[in-house]
Amino acid sequence: MTSTVTPPGRSQVLSLFRSLLRTARKFPDYNIREYTKRRAGDAFRHNRDLSDRSAIAAAFSDGKSQLEVADRQTVVYSLYTPKVKNIIEINH
Repeated sequence: MTSTVTPPGRSQVLSLFRSLLRTARKFPDYNIREYTKRRAGDAFRHNRDLSDRSAIAAAFSDGKSQLEVADRQTVVYSLYTPKVKNIIEINH
């Protein structure tokens, strides 16, 4: 018996990417928010050319676990919101 790994479809991958970006917007701190958005974009660009089904499935699984971590971190960071806004946030 060979185990076949079914990679996620394009819509699932895009949904994961959008979820990561939505989660990034929840961070109260500008630096963490921008880092999370940048890290998500970099990871998806890095994995864009994957062709092996198992590698695609592994990258997708890693992305989902990163989303879970980011969701938990938004709760932690919201408990310790900085009292003073970053200068970049003040100007926007």
